[in-house]
Amino acid sequence: MEIKIIELNPENIEDFSLCGYKDPQKESFQKKAGWLKRRFSEGLKYKVLYSEDEGSFGAIEYVPGEYAWRPVQAKGYMFIQRIFVEKKKLREQGMGSMLIESCIDDARRSSMKGVAVVTRKGSWMVGSKLFLNQGFEVVDRVAPDFELMALRFNDAPPPSFRKDMEGNARKYGDGLVILYSDQCPYISKFLSDMKADKTAERFGVKPKLIELASAARAQESPSPYGIFTILYNGKVLTTNPISNTRFKNILNKELKK
Repeated sequence: MEIKIIELNPENIEDFSLCGYKDPQKESFQKKAGWLKRRFSEGLKYKVLYSEDEGSFGAIEYVPGEYAWRPVQAKGYMFIQRIFVEKKKLREQGMGSMLIESCIDDARRSSMKGVAVVTRKGSWMVGSKLFLNQGFEVVDRVAPDFELMALRFNDAPPPSFRKDMEGNARKYGDGLVILYSDQCPYISKFLSDMKADKTAERFGVKPKLIELASAARAQESPSPYGIFTILYNGKVLTTNPISNTRFKNILNKELKK
C-alpha cells in the first residue's frame, strides 16, 4: 500500500476528511475547514495520510508556537496541535511517526528551536509514548495529567505552560461560561446539541458563550486543553469536549451543591 502525506490548502481542503468528518456539507466539517482557511496565513499546516485503498485516514496539524491554540509559551517552536491515525490496524505501523517526522523536517528547514506538543493520559489528546519514541522530553506539567513535551534543537530553552491559568478562570466571574473554538469540529456538535436541547436552561441557568477567535485568546485559556472550557462561578468544570449527556450530568452534580 502506497501512503502519501498530502498538505491541505484552500483549494483541496474539501477533497479529504477533517478530523474524521468526511462530508463537506456537514456543519462540523464546514466550521473546521473555515477555521483552517483563516489560519493558513499564520503558517499553520494540516497534512493528511492518504492511500488509494484507505482514502485519508490520519492527519497532523501544526503551527509556529506564537500562534499555538494552547496556553503555552512556545515562540520559536513548531507546535503540534493535533495528530491522529483513524484506523487501528495502521497505528502500529509507524504512521504517526511519519507525520511527526514531516513536522520536524519543516521545523528544521524553518530554523526553529524545535517542536513542541501537549500530551495527556486522559482523553482527547495523544499520549506521550509516540513522542518519547521520537526523542521528545517532558519539559513542563499541569494537573491533572497534561504534559508539555519538546524536541529541542541545539539545546534551545524549553517552552512552558502559561502560569496564569487559574487567574484566567476567575476573570470570567460568576455564572455558567462556555469558552469554545472551531479548531475542533466535535465542539460545534456539542454546542448544537446543547442549544437544541436547551440543556442549561433546564437547570435554570443561561450559558454565556464566548468564542476564542484567535490564538492569543486561546493562549489565555483557563485550562491546558486551550480551545474548550466550561466554567461555573470561576471554577473549571471540564477541559475537553463533552457530549450533551455528560454536560447534563456535570450540571446536575454542580448545581445540587
